[in-house]
Amino acid sequence: MAAYGTFGDIGVELDSHVAVVEIQRPPHNFFNMALIASIAEAFDALDADDNCRVLVLAAQGKSFCAGADFNANDPNDGSADSDGSQPLRAGHLYQQAVRLFSSKKPIVGAIQGAAIGGGLGLALVPDFRVTCAEARFSANFTRLGFHPGFGLTETLPALIGQQNAALMFYTSRRVKGEEAVQMGLADLLVAQDEVREKAIELAAEMAASSPLGVMETRATVRAGLPARVSAATDHELDVQERLRETEDFAEGVKAVSERRIPNFKGR
Repeated sequence: MAAYGTFGDIGVELDSHVAVVEIQRPPHNFFNMALIASIAEAFDALDADDNCRVLVLAAQGKSFCAGADFNANDPNDGSADSDGSQPLRAGHLYQQAVRLFSSKKPIVGAIQGAAIGGGLGLALVPDFRVTCAEARFSANFTRLGFHPGFGLTETLPALIGQQNAALMFYTSRRVKGEEAVQMGLADLLVAQDEVREKAIELAAEMAASSPLGVMETRATVRAGLPARVSAATDHELDVQERLRETEDFAEGVKAVSERRIPNFKGR
């Protein structure tokens, strides 16, 4: 693949109408608002390029995206930290997240490792996901005394059904790659070292179809999705701000830092 350009910690390569958009913050690819904005900028550039027909969203390192970068001190960062440890302004982040769901071209996610908290929200931006047995998917917010974000209350039930989504939300359990495929959270299970290759192959299959036909069909299938995600993030942010003031939230954060089971009191 030929180098296309860089967008912050995001690398882009384009070959045979397929662009690979790679998150380059290994090993765990924790995000902040700047990273999500960089992905959105890459998507916008590729939307405007007729040579690109399909995108692959991939990541370097062990994890696909293990959540927010709670060590970041950027005052403009809007990360709703998956571990809850940083009271950052999620509204800014969610505005960037809605931009991702507004992309015009199909996206295949290459999920080679953990997609946790907000990282799970990012993994649900693509239309399809290729994954492996080693991957882990978790909406771990309630284990932190918190509320899901990144539009997950809209995207996760739409993908795997209300019952499966509720189970993931209420338990904060980690779903392995094989189970993820069984419940429709991912579409293809392959060996870990083949995840990106197979994602590119799937993207190439789509790129062989009429680009205008695919884009118009996708627009019909996903009609109204950005607006629904925007409405979901508005509500998520409101509840997150309220829960951030509770004793349970403080206990959830402390328990994570101390690597122990939290002792919630319901207040």
